[in-house]
Amino acid sequence: MRTFFSKLSNPAEHQQLPLIYPLIIALLAGAVFSLALAPYHYWWIALLSPALLYATLSKRTPKQAFLIGWSYGIGLWFVGAFWLYTSIHVYGDTNAFLSVLMIVIMALLMGLFTAVQTWLYRRFFPETPLTFAPLWVFFEWAKTWVFTGFPWLFAGYAFTERFLDSYAPLFGIFGVSFVVILLACALVEVLKKRIFWLIPSAILLLGAWGAAQLSFVTAKSEKPLSVSLIQGNIPQDLKWLTEYQIKTLEIYTRLTRTEWGRDIIVWPESSIPMFQTDIEPFLDGMKTQAEKTGSSWVTGIPYWDLPESQVQQHPMYYNSIMATGDAAEGLYKKQRLVPFGEYIPLSGLLSWVLPAMQNDPSMSGFSRGASEQKPLAIKQHHLGAAICYEVAYPNLTRRNASQSDFLVTVSNDAWFTGTAGPLQHLQMVQMRAKENGRWFVRATNTGVTAFIDHHGHIVKQAPMDQEFVLRGDLPAMQGQTLYTQLSDWPVLIFSLLLLIMGWIYRPRQVDVSFKSRR
Repeated sequence: MRTFFSKLSNPAEHQQLPLIYPLIIALLAGAVFSLALAPYHYWWIALLSPALLYATLSKRTPKQAFLIGWSYGIGLWFVGAFWLYTSIHVYGDTNAFLSVLMIVIMALLMGLFTAVQTWLYRRFFPETPLTFAPLWVFFEWAKTWVFTGFPWLFAGYAFTERFLDSYAPLFGIFGVSFVVILLACALVEVLKKRIFWLIPSAILLLGAWGAAQLSFVTAKSEKPLSVSLIQGNIPQDLKWLTEYQIKTLEIYTRLTRTEWGRDIIVWPESSIPMFQTDIEPFLDGMKTQAEKTGSSWVTGIPYWDLPESQVQQHPMYYNSIMATGDAAEGLYKKQRLVPFGEYIPLSGLLSWVLPAMQNDPSMSGFSRGASEQKPLAIKQHHLGAAICYEVAYPNLTRRNASQSDFLVTVSNDAWFTGTAGPLQHLQMVQMRAKENGRWFVRATNTGVTAFIDHHGHIVKQAPMDQEFVLRGDLPAMQGQTLYTQLSDWPVLIFSLLLLIMGWIYRPRQVDVSFKSRR
């Protein structure tokens, strides 16, 4: 292993490998990265994969680094996000060739994040973990907002429920990723006989142990609320058919019949497959039943905002969560919509590619909810809400958690049945719970329905792809983690300072060597 890394990263001592070799190594390193995440959990790959990328970049020109980084990014996204194939091919009615082609295009585009990252690294900064890790973090952060964001496949998720996740309540997912990448690069340096890097590595590991001893939140003294999560297991290809709508309501009503009297009953995202304007008698009946039995009812529902539609002079539809019943009120409108899973980017141009999705109400013209929304009011508590893909956005969940005693997320991952997508999604919910010190209840259509405690541990989990009622207790928490208070700013500012110092003290003779090799 030491000889291998030495040949990759010490071309001064060995003849530099032709570019094709680091390109292949980077492609494979990116392709295997997702094995570090759910459902595989080979966490050590999250160290090995970026370590290989770091080693292949040694003494490379910026142009070569761009290609190596792009190769890594293509492998990362083609394999790591291949679960999109199910939604595009199976439910989008797109033929297999076009479906794979669309994922290839997505991988080419998303791979540019790593390509630009590695170009900047070799063009402006010295070769050290102290510049590579900050750049990695900045580009993970950029994936949460560039072109609305696709915040998936972060290095820190590999350590959900593992030793390094104790940094999450302090610095969030980007803090965990920073530590992971620094340790990965330090491994390369140690194998190159730069033993000094054992010291910062030991400090980071000791810091993880120390962070695990800190406690920012406590449970409130009152009795936890009893909660029932209803998993209806409605097939995606039937969910929005007009003739199956009543059947869907019958399934959820039947599963709920024994749960009346529980404090909170939660139905998943769009479990009511009609706008509230089309089903008012049903909603009134559910509200009456909930009030009569002392239950709060929380459900996902497409919401047609009639007053706003009149003002905007066109229909305003929202993917929403509604709370009603006993001591419950509120409406949350989804702020982040997932491409290809919930809406079609440039749908007018792509209508010929995804014909089956054009008539799916969940894909047609949903609007984005406002950025500042009140939490749902439940039994004299505040319930922060997130719908499906939104839990992938750390700062969005942080804002909701800062006003809440506990959190709920509803989802319909039937789009990705049989893939790693739903389990990766659940892993993100776990990290959001850990970051903010709040319990998360997650109700889904087909799985994974679960109770997750404030440490990010799964307390209870329903089996996937079957009808199920998952019962549990939900304690209200008080206090705020450091991350909830300060957001991503500490790790971003620290990373920026490291990059500024790296740029200032970069050996200028390296610039000369680049110019001579052009």
